[in-house]
Amino acid sequence: MNTPLAERMRPKSLADYFGQDHLVGSQGSLTQMITNGIFPSLIFWGPPGTGKTTLAQLLALEKERPFYQLSAINAGVKEIREIIHKAEHSGGLFSGKSPILFIDEIHRFSKSQQDSLLNAVEKGVITLIGATTENPSFEVINALLSRCQVYILNSLEKKELKKILTHALENDDFLKKIDIQLNETEALIELAGGDARKLLSLLELVIQANGNKTIKITNEMVFQTVQTNSVLFDKNGDFHYDIVSAFIKSIRGSDPNGGIYWLARMIEAGEDIGFIARRLLIFAAEDIGIANPTALVLANSTFQAVTSVGYPEGRILLSECVIYLATSPKSNTAYKAINEAQEKVRQTGNLPIPLHLRNAPTKLMKELGYGEDYKYAHDYKNQFIEQEFLPEEIKGTTLYQPGDNQKEKSIRDFLKSRWNKKYGY
Repeated sequence: MNTPLAERMRPKSLADYFGQDHLVGSQGSLTQMITNGIFPSLIFWGPPGTGKTTLAQLLALEKERPFYQLSAINAGVKEIREIIHKAEHSGGLFSGKSPILFIDEIHRFSKSQQDSLLNAVEKGVITLIGATTENPSFEVINALLSRCQVYILNSLEKKELKKILTHALENDDFLKKIDIQLNETEALIELAGGDARKLLSLLELVIQANGNKTIKITNEMVFQTVQTNSVLFDKNGDFHYDIVSAFIKSIRGSDPNGGIYWLARMIEAGEDIGFIARRLLIFAAEDIGIANPTALVLANSTFQAVTSVGYPEGRILLSECVIYLATSPKSNTAYKAINEAQEKVRQTGNLPIPLHLRNAPTKLMKELGYGEDYKYAHDYKNQFIEQEFLPEEIKGTTLYQPGDNQKEKSIRDFLKSRWNKKYGY
């Protein structure tokens, strides 16, 4: 059978759709939208294999709308205009049932390509549904984003992935002919990483690798099969995020050789250059941080440069950035500090702001003590005077601890000279 299992098992109705209960459950936001007869343009944001394309198709069926589908990888303004032209002459605008234009990986569209959608979306000639694995706040132009409702799709949970496995074995015409005993599911679910398409591709690979005979699927069998066929999976992009993981961990481990190798794997697989540069930018802040602040500057310059240059020359810029980040001193203290601070906020809620730190733009606020006793640091020796900057309930809480690297050792010395008694640096 030539059609992949994941495609054969694509749900034909919302009743067969697994996961995303917050959207399509009985009280889901999309369910309410359908019930109330509202259907705006939408952006589906979520990881691969979470059902973005399927959900768009099912919504079109549910609303009885014509459905056009484009992929931002191989479509452009010409294809968009052709569909808009068809929509304008279909009569949908007057019937209140404008066609749905689904654009997969809409984040790959340039600004001009996204601009070409604006007028048709604004006038209701088409209802746009875009799918993206990237944050639409960064990847979709504001004018288009303001005309769409953004819905987040989550990675599928273990119980949902188990249901998908069982559903496939019980309902696929081809698999029903084989004696398949699903003795263990942990490996399939772990390797799938919340991705339904990847889960079914793994199941299909395991079955094919074992000769389509009586099969007892175990964790060991799955891992052995995947290791043997990993090149096949990489080529098809199923281990996209596994390669990214290996890439980041190599750089974090200060190995430029590993970093460059996994960079090459992504480039050869046709990975989006902006995606790679964005990961390096995040890495510079999260894993190098204060130990070498210049790393963030270089990573940001690389991101801006490669989005202008593109391939093939952009690979040289990426290579330079990878080597620099891999051989830089590392620190995740800034990352840990903001995590600690957010956790403290979640635990303690909105604590009152100390009066001396409050702004006092009016006479009444001054009479209430706003800003009173605040000490202006520049009026004191070394531009420092000890005072309290945290709410009374958590005063003395240390959220930032300098790391053990040259830059942060100097920061620790600075903090000791100011705050040693209070924070214990």
